[in-house]
Amino acid sequence: MIAFVNGRVAAAGPDGAVVEVGGVGLAVQCTPATLAGLRVGDRAHVPTSLVVREDSLTLYGFADDDEKTVFELLQTASGVGPRLALAMLAVHQPNALRRAVATEDVNALTKVPGIGRKGAQRIVLELKDRLGVPLDDGGGTPAPSFAAAAWRAQVHAGLTNLGWTARDADTAVDAVAAEVDGQDTSDIAALLKLAMKKLSR
Repeated sequence: MIAFVNGRVAAAGPDGAVVEVGGVGLAVQCTPATLAGLRVGDRAHVPTSLVVREDSLTLYGFADDDEKTVFELLQTASGVGPRLALAMLAVHQPNALRRAVATEDVNALTKVPGIGRKGAQRIVLELKDRLGVPLDDGGGTPAPSFAAAAWRAQVHAGLTNLGWTARDADTAVDAVAAEVDGQDTSDIAALLKLAMKKLSR
């Protein structure tokens, strides 16, 4: 089990990063929010979870130990594998997931691509006593990553981490904002890809 990686961020993309540890580059799949905190060239401490399959070894990285714990607990529900668990954390922060399960908020869970109403009901039933109670944030506000303007900061950070200038990132973020005005902006990875596409034109 690789509990964490600690080293220089050698590369970063829309879906993951490469962290150099002892001369070896480890590919780590992360949520967009986690990637936004990784800057190429800087050292990083990334909690990880190693998923072993017959034909692959996949390392998943997280912003903190709480996100990692929730990722592993989510997979104890039937039908939830590592990719779906990561997608759930890309859409909802750990505390938001706890709140959704604790309050049986099926609609919140169905915002995750790949989860239908029946699947959400099953997840609530199986995880209600496993995820724990949500931390009190003073009123049940949504995850910060879904705040109206917060996605802009995450996409901007993702672009600069990938090598674009701050000015280019500003231009791309403004272009994306104009295109997605009034739409769901919870899928940061999709927004980052859209911004990259606009910069490559």
